[in-house]
Amino acid sequence: MCPQTQNKSTMLNLFTGSGVGPTILFLALSIFIGLLLGKIKIAKISLGITWVLFVGIAFSACGVSLNAEMLHVIKEFGLILFVVAVGLQVGPGFFKSFKKGGLAMNLMALVNVALGVLITVIIAKVAHQDLADMAGVYTGAITNTPGLSAAQQAVTDLGIEGASDRLAAGYAVAYPLAVVGMIVTCILLRPLCRIDLAKEPTTLETTSVAPKTDKKGKGGFLLIPVFVIIALGIIIGSIPIPVGMKAPIKLGLAGGPLVVAIIGGWLGVKKGWFSTEFTEGQGVHALREVGIALFLAGVGLGAGGKFVETVQVHYMWVVYGVIITMVPPILVGLFGRLVLKINYYTLMGFIGGAHTDPPTLAFANTVAPEGCKLPNMGYATVYPLTMFLRIFTVQLLVLLAV
Repeated sequence: MCPQTQNKSTMLNLFTGSGVGPTILFLALSIFIGLLLGKIKIAKISLGITWVLFVGIAFSACGVSLNAEMLHVIKEFGLILFVVAVGLQVGPGFFKSFKKGGLAMNLMALVNVALGVLITVIIAKVAHQDLADMAGVYTGAITNTPGLSAAQQAVTDLGIEGASDRLAAGYAVAYPLAVVGMIVTCILLRPLCRIDLAKEPTTLETTSVAPKTDKKGKGGFLLIPVFVIIALGIIIGSIPIPVGMKAPIKLGLAGGPLVVAIIGGWLGVKKGWFSTEFTEGQGVHALREVGIALFLAGVGLGAGGKFVETVQVHYMWVVYGVIITMVPPILVGLFGRLVLKINYYTLMGFIGGAHTDPPTLAFANTVAPEGCKLPNMGYATVYPLTMFLRIFTVQLLVLLAV
């Protein structure tokens, strides 16, 4: 083979192969293009980093085929980085959040999760759908990527052939409209509850979820605590928890690190091992964004090849996903506003946190006046408990299906 032909073959393999180079190339392209598209706003609504998933799906649907095992490792590691960063960010103020209304909002989040699970089971029974497949639709409808990972790990442990791919397909089908659906829910609550933004308070006389910065601690982006948390989290996430069913449930690769990160963030600031300059700093924020970008790109590139086919065959999954997405937060949101009189800006943050959905929080912050921290407070108050509940409930759905 002449050098010129060999060079052409090498370049062609970069775009058509399934090795390390093509995998990293298409991950980078998916994230780069997705982040650019995420800057687009229509009526002040932006899907943000969610575009990374859609670009990955588009590449895969166009025939890009990458090494599945390599994508799986990258995807899981990205997810771990994301939940560790989130845990560190909310950890210092997590236990304080249960004061001044935090307990009520977490009880609302519990009801919200229960309604989502109940609706999923009812749909599976009435529409004669496989509950394991509906578990994938459920994770997409609640935009919970760690839940998808936990469900895939559960079906792998149970040896259910092909279930992991169907879970990813259900997730990918339901996810896009779920992001839009939660933002629409926030918008619908305004006329339903007769909310006048001009009269809505922008501050509350409560303790902020995030504590004041402690200048005594060590600032900067420290890698040591991050990787200690990851190691301990993987160990804890692998511990089986018996539930009296065919298999135990686990916190998994996402839940374990999240638990350790929340405790580590709280204890680290309290003991002065590091300061809130670390937990709230740009380094941890960058870690979170890189992690979720890698995960979403991995999911899109892995599931996109069957996306169009899945929508054509299981188009009703889209409808089921919208129902699971919107019914619970509308009902719980109406209760929170009309009965508990929760501030609208806080309520929008709650809806985002109750579905662990960053785009909803981003939308809430565009609606709230500049400097208003209420959406962030509502989001952070319920996010950790919701994450645990989503990880557990999706595994229960899988176990109920076998």
